[in-house]
Amino acid sequence: MRSSLEPAYVLHGRPYRESSVLLEAFSRNHGRIGLVARGARGARSRWKNILQPFRPLLLSWSQRGELGTLTGADQVAAPPTLAGDALFCALYANELLVRFLQRSDPHSGLFEQYRLLLAQLAAAEPTQPILRRFEYHLLGAAGFGLQLDHESGSNRALSAEAWYLYRPESGAVRRERKPGESEPLVSGEALLALKSGSIEDRHLQELKTLMRRLIRFHLGDRAIHSQQFFS
Repeated sequence: MRSSLEPAYVLHGRPYRESSVLLEAFSRNHGRIGLVARGARGARSRWKNILQPFRPLLLSWSQRGELGTLTGADQVAAPPTLAGDALFCALYANELLVRFLQRSDPHSGLFEQYRLLLAQLAAAEPTQPILRRFEYHLLGAAGFGLQLDHESGSNRALSAEAWYLYRPESGAVRRERKPGESEPLVSGEALLALKSGSIEDRHLQELKTLMRRLIRFHLGDRAIHSQQFFS
């Protein structure tokens, strides 16, 4: 199989053999792909400074097995300016894509969400709503979408005034919020805000707790290394 001039971003790269690089990339029409960039670390390589995260690229490759061989890479625009928390958030998003997505499983809608995330981070928009929206779309693309249309086990619509325990396997279960409540409850208002994408400051802590629970549940014991940047 040959792919030519495919819009893509490098998610991660590591040295491979003497002068090559093993890449994980996210492409618009082929999803996550593993590529060998032969000689990319060589002094005369035309790819030496191109194959970096967050740069909008057009990649070409040939593939016969799980790993493809990179045959072309062109940067099509200036990379977004990311620093501080914005950079850490982008690295976190990259790690989630690598962890959650299977190779060669197309997600063109998620690709556009990732492109939007980078643009919003570069524009210095508040990072927490950006991350929650991206996590929501990522879980949906990976087959773990949140059920936010109705309460678990019924056709009753979520109520903005109610409180819920969100169970990863089944959805939102209505609970009465009590003083000293130990269960990680989330308000219907916050869940509906997540669904619509209109997340406000008062929703942030609830949604951060919720999404961390869900991501931890689906990844199991595998730690997310980029979260250490936020410590």
